Amino acid sequence: MSIKPKSDYRRTTIAGAALLSGVMVISGCSDSDSNTTDASDVTTDVTEVVTDTSLPTDVTGNGDDVIDIYDAIFSATSADCGDYVNTFDATVVDIQNSLSFNADVFITASDSECTITSNSVPNHDFNDETAAFAGGAEGATITATDTVSIITRTPAIAAVPTPLSQQVKNGIFLNGVRLDILSAGCYRPDSPDAGDDGNTGIGCSTDDAWLLDPLGTDAIFGADLHNAHTQPGGLYHYHGGPNAMFDDNPGSEGSPVIGFAADGFPIYGSYFYDNDSGQVRKALSGYSLKAGSRGERSSTNPGGDYDGTYNDDWEFTNSGDLDECNGMSIDGQYGYYVTDTYPWVIKCFSGTPHESFGGGDDEGAGPPPQDTPTL
Repeated sequence: MSIKPKSDYRRTTIAGAALLSGVMVISGCSDSDSNTTDASDVTTDVTEVVTDTSLPTDVTGNGDDVIDIYDAIFSATSADCGDYVNTFDATVVDIQNSLSFNADVFITASDSECTITSNSVPNHDFNDETAAFAGGAEGATITATDTVSIITRTPAIAAVPTPLSQQVKNGIFLNGVRLDILSAGCYRPDSPDAGDDGNTGIGCSTDDAWLLDPLGTDAIFGADLHNAHTQPGGLYHYHGGPNAMFDDNPGSEGSPVIGFAADGFPIYGSYFYDNDSGQVRKALSGYSLKAGSRGERSSTNPGGDYDGTYNDDWEFTNSGDLDECNGMSIDGQYGYYVTDTYPWVIKCFSGTPHESFGGGDDEGAGPPPQDTPTL
């Protein structure tokens, strides 16, 4: 058995790495390998284990054992969600609060679709010293939240892309945590919650101009090093690529599949095999920062130069590898890619999102809770 080598830059945030290959078969286990750092090395006073017992315990998929994916570096590149059927878990640490959580992920499949059931706890430590989370319960910053995500095994490109909305989660990663690119913040200086810059982190919709990009602001949304934070109810979710699931040492095919968008297409890490150059390299976004100034500040215009604070600071120029939805086809397989710049993972759905991702919160009733900023 072998462990995929870890990049030096990860050693500050990644305690251990396990390799997932083929159909998610572990080549090394993070809880017993000598290359793994125990949770006690990350935080010196883990006083409580927070568990969730409402998820099913009899779902084992194709495997007989529960697979530990703590800090796993994924490597499988199959675009078929059915190849990831299994039961996974991890024990992770809320760093700032010295709390330990259990992550549970169950992946099953039928002939037409896959079901990913999880408690929304990531497979990596979270809430590092750079974060400022909201929500949670009983002293914790996150709350284990059951989610059920259904992925079609035969996604198709739609005639017209579907725009992102705040009522539809964008995707589900193989660690059981959802992707939610859009914020509920915007430039609205007349809001009682607005800061000196006129920005508010709550109450805005996709119809509002100057919607804030959660990864384009310095600290408003309090994301951790994994581009994730919590909603007021404690739901942990990503606003960009989950850095712990892939690394800068991709295989000959490029980065692995790390999740699936709501329309069923795979989400890859940042790297792909470029047939033109014969090299593996990072995928480049087709969006460019607008040049110049937004104009004079007013009640409807934040003013200042285009700097990436707002989604409207960017425009699609077709200057990279990826299309308007941040995806492309390689050898006939379409997928979305994590990028170093806007839109980070996905800008729109090239296919049709499944209803399990949309229309409300994770229980399917009413609008989703809004992010609470740190202003």
